Amino acid sequence: MASKELLDMLNEAISNELQVSIQYMWQHVVCRGVNSESVGGVFKQIAMAEMKHAEAIADRLDYLGGSPTTKPTPITVGDTIKSMLSLDKKAEEDAIALYKRIIAKADGEKDVSTRTLFEGILSAEEDHHNKFTTLMEAD
Repeated sequence: MASKELLDMLNEAISNELQVSIQYMWQHVVCRGVNSESVGGVFKQIAMAEMKHAEAIADRLDYLGGSPTTKPTPITVGDTIKSMLSLDKKAEEDAIALYKRIIAKADGEKDVSTRTLFEGILSAEEDHHNKFTTLMEAD
């Protein structure tokens, strides 16, 4: 079975995914300005993807004998589109770093399924990071 360290890392990932799914959805609701319609749609789309990540990670954690958390890490919405994008870019950078550590840990424990799951999620997070970075440049 998985080590306590890996299980704890998966719960950290769930907390982060819950945080950003709520954060991005609220940003979708409250963003204002000339770009709010297009950027708001990106926030909503990514929020739903992040919730699916949380579910997939929770399923894996449960399979490994862990107990999935229901507590998100702190949510910060921001008050302008630019501040929202900056917060979100940083959240994606944090997720990318964590998921690379999880992949390495899972690989070290010969847990191919967890490694494969996080390789897929990592790819999506890199795409989210790119979208937020590109939108910040368009400002």
